[in-house]
Amino acid sequence: MNRVLLHCCCAPCSLSCIDPLRGEGLEPVAFWHNPNIHPWKEYEARRDCLLEYAPTIGMEVIVKENYGLREFAQAVAGDIAHRCRYCYESRMEETARFAAERGFAAFTTTLLASPYQDHEGIARAAAECAARHGVEFLYRDFRPNFREGNRRARELGFYMQKYCGCVFSEEDRYRKAIERDRAKFDALLSQR
Repeated sequence: MNRVLLHCCCAPCSLSCIDPLRGEGLEPVAFWHNPNIHPWKEYEARRDCLLEYAPTIGMEVIVKENYGLREFAQAVAGDIAHRCRYCYESRMEETARFAAERGFAAFTTTLLASPYQDHEGIARAAAECAARHGVEFLYRDFRPNFREGNRRARELGFYMQKYCGCVFSEEDRYRKAIERDRAKFDALLSQR
């Protein structure tokens, strides 16, 4: 069976990818490299859920430990609106480099499972990094499996995150509440 390096952002998204890859005769080796995920407790919860699940299905996990808060923040601070591009490129760069150095013929990513991510941007970044490192990017559209993967993740009691991982996306998640509170407190201030 051919091994493929599977960049994993979390265990729930991996459920959308593992069975289809195995169905093709490919054996995914999970690769944890996510310096975009913050705060630390979120990073830890996602990593540890993957580490707990992988042995139950006989999947190897390789952890490239790098919490990376300062590096991520410095890289995106000048252009927060376009932070996803850096996020995709930096993770795919490290995955392609690692795949090439460790003799994997190909790599792919669980990021391709989410209907909430820039699918084309992820694929483009991965293909560019693959070409730079002389390794194949195994493109697969895992999005059709996303809902079923999430259903299975809930059944298995996985930690289920509520945002992509970066602290700015968590802020976006709470945008309406933030604006509501700002209006409420601005109104209170104007009454004084």
